[in-house]
Amino acid sequence: QLTMRWFVRDMDIRSALIANTIGEPLLEQIAAGSKTKIANFFVKITQDERLYAVGYCASPQSAPLASKLLPSDIRCDNLARFETAGDHHVLRSASGPLHVAVKELESNGTAAGKLVLMHDMSFVERRSAETRRYLFFFFAGLAVVVSLITVLIAQLSWRGWVQGMRALLRGETMSRQPQGGMG
Repeated sequence: QLTMRWFVRDMDIRSALIANTIGEPLLEQIAAGSKTKIANFFVKITQDERLYAVGYCASPQSAPLASKLLPSDIRCDNLARFETAGDHHVLRSASGPLHVAVKELESNGTAAGKLVLMHDMSFVERRSAETRRYLFFFFAGLAVVVSLITVLIAQLSWRGWVQGMRALLRGETMSRQPQGGMG
């Protein structure tokens, strides 16, 4: 959940950047009134591997101008749920989680509609699975190393204890007298 929140925040930032970049050219295309040019513009934008779909809503009552992959449950009249803060930015689909960002577009200081950007977030699940796998192998390797060190220390301690017991059984004491004497 923590990584998902990080990625959602990153997708929000990325969506704001995309909206700021394409807002003016999109509004120019809309003012020109060529739906074919707008559709081609959306196709070019969605060639990005993470950007799944793009849509534009002039008003809550209008039908969205959208790229082909915009899900049918994204309509101009229900965008408010994606504009609030929280975890409502992620929409589950058959292809995996999709991040939905709705950005207000302005033209000459007045509201000019809403831009809907959907990012494919299936890479998050793949990265999370890969990270879990790496962490599993790291901790398994760490456990093996700690076990080997423990066995080595136990072996050295056991040898020292056995040598001490043998010396005691032979009658040798721990404090040996020097052989040559002082004299």
